[in-house]
Amino acid sequence: MKVRKSGRALFAAVLSVSAAMIAFSTSASAQSDTVPKYDVYLGYQWTHPGATVPAPFGNPNNPTPYKVPDMSTGFGGAFTYNFDRHWGAEFDLGHSWGNSNYESTFSAGPRFMWRTEGSNIFLHALLSYNRFSVKGLPNGVDGIGAILGGGWDLPFTKNFSWRVFEANYVFARHNYASYAAPEFPDLRRPTLNGARLGTGVVFSWGGAPALTPTAACSVQPTEVMVGEPLTASVTASNFNPKHSVNYAWTGNGGQVTGKETSANIDTNNVAPGNYTVTAHVTDPKAKANNEASCSANYTVKPLPPKNPPTMSMSANPTELTPGGTVSLTANCTSPDGAPVSVANWTSTSGTVTGSGNTATLNTADLPPGPVTVTATCTDSRNLTGQASTQVTIQNPPPPPVDKALEARLALHSVYFPTGQPTAKDPNAGLLPSQQKILLTMATDFKKYLQAKPDAHITLEGHADQRGSAAFNQVLTERRVARVKGFLVENGVPESAIDTKALGKEHNLTTDEVKQSIEQNPDLTTEERKRALARIVVIRMASNRRVDITLNSAGQAETSVRQFPFNSTDALSLIGGREAPKKAPVKRSPKKATKKP
Repeated sequence: MKVRKSGRALFAAVLSVSAAMIAFSTSASAQSDTVPKYDVYLGYQWTHPGATVPAPFGNPNNPTPYKVPDMSTGFGGAFTYNFDRHWGAEFDLGHSWGNSNYESTFSAGPRFMWRTEGSNIFLHALLSYNRFSVKGLPNGVDGIGAILGGGWDLPFTKNFSWRVFEANYVFARHNYASYAAPEFPDLRRPTLNGARLGTGVVFSWGGAPALTPTAACSVQPTEVMVGEPLTASVTASNFNPKHSVNYAWTGNGGQVTGKETSANIDTNNVAPGNYTVTAHVTDPKAKANNEASCSANYTVKPLPPKNPPTMSMSANPTELTPGGTVSLTANCTSPDGAPVSVANWTSTSGTVTGSGNTATLNTADLPPGPVTVTATCTDSRNLTGQASTQVTIQNPPPPPVDKALEARLALHSVYFPTGQPTAKDPNAGLLPSQQKILLTMATDFKKYLQAKPDAHITLEGHADQRGSAAFNQVLTERRVARVKGFLVENGVPESAIDTKALGKEHNLTTDEVKQSIEQNPDLTTEERKRALARIVVIRMASNRRVDITLNSAGQAETSVRQFPFNSTDALSLIGGREAPKKAPVKRSPKKATKKP
């Protein structure tokens, strides 16, 4: 029973492997150019049946086991269709006999062959029809089986090989139910676990013919002057990549020195003309179809007539303001390789000094515009060449910003009394102290514009929290308009002033105002105390302001809020300044009158 189960399992495994290999080999259908399409094998085979069957003429209820002896006589054959270099479909026929017994097989399945330079090794897995006959048992019995194995072929040519050996495991199941009762399952349905050995010859044909070896030659450059070298190269194709090939170089124009796939050509003392270099490639291991040749043409030209030197010139920098210097460099070469020298530096303006291939241009006091510098190159044969370059003198930069002026141009916020200016009197509310601040700023800003003409100032108007948003918006518009008008009246260009009216937004906090009072050096201790006591009044006054911002070259400087106006203006909100203490009055003594 165990034998029967193991036989079924092996049969199923062979069937699965064969199906998979057939499917894989069918998908690999590209035919190799160097592999024959068909193989036919003919040879001798020896078979060990590996079978024990019921003995002839026995009692089925008590059969006698009979071990079938080896069969030393036989022949085998196979036909294979090759899908590609490795995979093929094989059809196998085998017949062996001995001692009046015989075994015949007809099998089919995939074959895998590993092809090397001097030998071919193969494996196959075949499903088979097996006919087995034992002397004394009537007729032969038929069964289904499998053949697993492989072998080694030794090719002599593409079309003929010697199969040194083939070794196979032969499996089959047969039915002898008429000669053994069910109590004897191994004899009733015996399993053949046999072996088959063979040797013979293989004939192959078909497939694409072997590719003809080729070679391609090239020369770089293709034209040279007498005495200049060239390099030739060759690329070989369709040779066996596992073989080393030999290269031989010949030429008819100059000395050719070859090494493997390249060669150097020396054209010294070669007459001008057209020449050819040839490469011959040989595979010494291959017996046929083992060589290829190629040629490439090149031209040797006569030496040219004497050429004057070529020259170029560069300047650094190429643009500058008057008073700077320019470094000049000349590059001179001779196409014929003759020694060269540079001299005779000149310029259309300015002063140029130098020797050899470098010089310096002094641009002091030059007006804006182009300056051309020229130099001459002379070779050892007195042939000359010239080159020039141009330098641009730019306008001088604007005068530098007066740092003292820039430091003095500290912008301040200006402040307005409550509700000022009014719609009826739009020019009211700008106290004298605030006008003084604006006058100083206008004077400094006009000077600042001379150095930075793109500078702008921005006026931002504010109001305290009292009143509606609409009222305060209009009020702050009048305040920035009043400050702008005052600055324009005092010479500041209107185009340099921008305005913003922010209404009662961005109000200062009590803490911010308290800090400004504490830091005001103009207040006495008593005045500071009075101001802090009335901080709410002071805070509202601090928000009745116009902030001034300076914008120049992408940078902004915000005005300093030095509140409020000045000490006198601030304290006027809460009763005025302290009266200074009066010194005691000295009375002059009365003059004595003369009595008449």
